Amino acid sequence: MIYFDNAATTFPKPPIVANAMYKAMTQYGGNPGRAGHKLSMNTAEAIYNAREKCAEFFGAETENVVFTLNCTHALNIAIKGLATANAHFIISDLEHNASARPVHAASKENNITYSVAKTGETVSETIRAFESLINTRTKAIVCTMASNVTGKILPFREIAALCKKKGICFVLDAAQGAGVIPVSMDDGVNILCCPGHKGLYGPMGTGLMLTDAKYKLRTFTEGGTGSNSRDLEQPDNLPDRFECGTVNTAGIIALGAGIDFVTEKKITRIHDYEMNLCEMLINALKKNPKITLYFDKMDDTRVPLVPFNIIGTDSATAANSLSEAGFCLRGGFHCAFLAHKKMNTLNTGVIRFAPSVFNNKSEVQALIKAVGKLTG
Repeated sequence: MIYFDNAATTFPKPPIVANAMYKAMTQYGGNPGRAGHKLSMNTAEAIYNAREKCAEFFGAETENVVFTLNCTHALNIAIKGLATANAHFIISDLEHNASARPVHAASKENNITYSVAKTGETVSETIRAFESLINTRTKAIVCTMASNVTGKILPFREIAALCKKKGICFVLDAAQGAGVIPVSMDDGVNILCCPGHKGLYGPMGTGLMLTDAKYKLRTFTEGGTGSNSRDLEQPDNLPDRFECGTVNTAGIIALGAGIDFVTEKKITRIHDYEMNLCEMLINALKKNPKITLYFDKMDDTRVPLVPFNIIGTDSATAANSLSEAGFCLRGGFHCAFLAHKKMNTLNTGVIRFAPSVFNNKSEVQALIKAVGKLTG
């Protein structure tokens, strides 16, 4: 199978990541932070080293790096932690359900409300849309860095500046940006959430929530942290406050190796390489009259993914046909109701092409031929 579903999770993983996970499973067997014996201490040190790598990569303080199960888990911690009585949230019309659903769920109690900002063709249009929805109760803007359906990059730095000006929290969902385009806490982000298993090339079951600690978050899970064990109150200090129970030791250590891989490869090179593969696909598909493309050129307003459809065939059926031909692409609705509503594709969904550094031009050419056969 030729794998082009890297917006869901990157595959294959770099050997350095697989080796790090194996080493963790065979050498770091102690429970980190739960004992004073050598095996536990060595494991805790390995976890700390991974935490330091993540902090450096995103420009955060080491103690403000919280390991999570995935990006959805991180977003839930942030959103539910901010969802106090009478709070008002603003999200974009391109949000993944990972942020839209927690905000919607919060709105069912404590007089919490939310608004959806309409993203525009220009940065100024989008910023005006967000600013027009801010009121005295607005607690946070929660938005995606880039749409997982269209690839459109939101003006997250300008949104961060708006939040700072208005004195509200900015929560950034970097699921489709981290590891592909540069992003840092220095961009004005208050809370940055991202998966470990996508652009950072770590294993599934890993994620990050990074915070500048300006906004204190309520907890929605409590339990053992290895610290303050004689107190029934959940610790206030980070990262312990949000890392309840035993962490995913092997996953975290392997995520640190994924950070090493991306750092060595360099984000700009990864981005440019994947964009060229997308451009190659677009240039071929736009010549096919039986293909619907949702944009016809890659540029710096998008991350490297391409949504398309075969006219007269719903996306799930087309993706299944491509799977039978040996290609992994995702059809359907991509857990992003709002984005598909905006695109007017709620009836058909779209097929999503998302390459990684491990794909090549010959694989893209093979996909182009397969699509040509399907469209006859």
